[in-house]
Amino acid sequence: MKKYGARSTGGTGTEMRILRWMCGVTRMDRIRNTRIRGTVKVTEISKKKQERRLQWFGHVERRNQEYVGKRVRGIEVGRKRNRGRPKMRYMDRVKQDLKEKNLDGTLAQNRDSWKRLTKNDDP
Repeated sequence: MKKYGARSTGGTGTEMRILRWMCGVTRMDRIRNTRIRGTVKVTEISKKKQERRLQWFGHVERRNQEYVGKRVRGIEVGRKRNRGRPKMRYMDRVKQDLKEKNLDGTLAQNRDSWKRLTKNDDP
């Protein structure tokens, strides 16, 4: 699994290899990933990572302004970025997650509803 900023790539292949091994199934058996996930009753790692990222975002949002995590989030590093496509930053990824789930960051103030809204259901 390779890590690029706040995003990981290659996790699905590794994840499916482990799930197939748990079920005693090989790729030669030609069983779809969705069926294997249904058998094991687990959701994708990427969805769980999204859930945890949004839960942490809600935790930080509910803290007071003096909290170091909230202050660090607004710091701009004054250095030149490398050439090429910009790497995904944490807040960019959180904004993408919020947009994907049609959520507003202000909803994080209510802990119970935020937990319910950010939860991804297991199959």
